[in-house]
Amino acid sequence: MSERDFENRAAALRARHDALAASQPRLRARNAAQALGVSEAEWVAAGCGGLRATALRGAPDALAPQAIFRELGSLGEVMALTRNDWCVHERHGRYEDIQAEGPVGLVLGPDIDLRVFFSCWKSAWAVEDEGRQSLQFFDGAGVAVHKVYRTDATDAAAWDALVSRFAAPAQWPEVQPYAPSDEAQRVADSAGWREAWLAMQDTHEFFPLLRKFKVSRLAALAAAGEDLAQRVPADSVERMLESAAASGLSIMCFVGNRGMIQIHTGPVHKLQRTGPWYNVLDPKFNLHLNTTAIVSAWVVNKPTSDGWVTSLELYAGTGDLIAQFFGERKPGKPELRAWRELMLGLCAAPLAA
Repeated sequence: MSERDFENRAAALRARHDALAASQPRLRARNAAQALGVSEAEWVAAGCGGLRATALRGAPDALAPQAIFRELGSLGEVMALTRNDWCVHERHGRYEDIQAEGPVGLVLGPDIDLRVFFSCWKSAWAVEDEGRQSLQFFDGAGVAVHKVYRTDATDAAAWDALVSRFAAPAQWPEVQPYAPSDEAQRVADSAGWREAWLAMQDTHEFFPLLRKFKVSRLAALAAAGEDLAQRVPADSVERMLESAAASGLSIMCFVGNRGMIQIHTGPVHKLQRTGPWYNVLDPKFNLHLNTTAIVSAWVVNKPTSDGWVTSLELYAGTGDLIAQFFGERKPGKPELRAWRELMLGLCAAPLAA
């Protein structure tokens, strides 16, 4: 696409956005893009809402957001944001112990803790919106997988140098919608599935088992049996967070999408509801959870070499995982007794644990 064609397309989208904003002035980027029938990556590329966007590339004529991601450790303290349609996870800290050479990456710092799936990452942009600066990474469908925000504690010179190093002429994002899932919504061999579940030695074995049985997460939970996966009231997450805040219990909160999982480990303190959103508003960790989107909640037991591990999992009407919670734990250590007792208190029937 020529520079002229790009600007014509961008100008047309900006005009449509301005008309939308006149009637719905408070729409966020993700929602505004959906309302306009475009991806968020296209919305950003067009500079909608008055933002300024600079395309970033790892090498001439080659999109390489992974190369940019490897440099985030130079920026000092930033705010990392990962979200899906129903939940936003924000964590302040530094990118430390970055492992980003293959299709799966890790960030294992004490504050920013990430699991990265680079195979779907396609584009990256530096964005300035009303004075707030960010680095934004998008997948092939134009959906934001991760954002990094500059803060007062960020190394400003390092930030500017990174943007300058990777800046490139803008290209209109090539967007490919997600292919329909081929996961079965019902387990064909319930006895075999339960046997495989009980044979797990690590919670990370669960996803490969889903792929082996070609089954969705919700179908897998429904087929496991109440002692392994038990449906609980949708407001269980609020009860859990309130109990954890009152007792000082350290928890783990996982929120993800196709390209990223972001994890908070530690206590939570300030809880606040704002309309449909239930929020954690702590200095280093913010969580914004749309509780009206929770169609089902489950307490899940998985066996590991360290004993049973119990989680609280929230699902949307699409069957997608909204968020997942555990008690704080590390490999080699058993589950916190206080966490397990909290989970048992949410259940009407006994658990395997």
